[in-house]
Amino acid sequence: MIDVYSWPTPNGHKIHIMLEECGFKLGRDWRAHPINIGKGEQFSPEFLAISPNNKIPALVDPNGPDGKSIHLMESGAILLYLAAKTGKFLPKSDRAKFEVLEWLMFQMGGLGPMLGQAHHFRVFAPEQVPYAINRYTLEAKRLYGVMDKRLQSSPFMAGKTYSIADIAIFPWVNSWQKQGVDWADYPTLKVWFDKIAVRPAVQRGCAVLAKA
Repeated sequence: MIDVYSWPTPNGHKIHIMLEECGFKLGRDWRAHPINIGKGEQFSPEFLAISPNNKIPALVDPNGPDGKSIHLMESGAILLYLAAKTGKFLPKSDRAKFEVLEWLMFQMGGLGPMLGQAHHFRVFAPEQVPYAINRYTLEAKRLYGVMDKRLQSSPFMAGKTYSIADIAIFPWVNSWQKQGVDWADYPTLKVWFDKIAVRPAVQRGCAVLAKA
């Protein structure tokens, strides 16, 4: 049984979706342990033992690559681990694989951090900071434009097939309401979004811990 320590955030949902897409079933093959980041549970000694950077999600797999237990932090690393474990959603050829990794890094290094700042300053900050709201809203719109342009020449974010790049990006775009964007400005991205949103595993993954 794989144990996932998580919360219903975009980064948490990446892993929930990936597990379900790979054929692991919640309650049968994996368990979700809520780590309430609003209450500071990510700073508990027990959680820090598996996620030293005090960030969700973290994963513990008793059947690691050498037959021994492994624990991992960082959602991108977990996606790559699960792709390697199952042989799914990461192409075998070098060219296709690196295209997927390119867009996974886009999400990890740019999209997630910038949209996270947009969420914070637009929704959660204790005071309104117009400069920060404007800065991160404009950056959100720029990044949406990058994705929209990419998808004008590709059915999925990293090429012809659905991959961990799509799984990583979708939960962040799923929070578009918090980012000050208008779907009318990104019609190609909206087509991709709607295509991903109806996948049963995506719907199951996004429902995990929703009532926690």
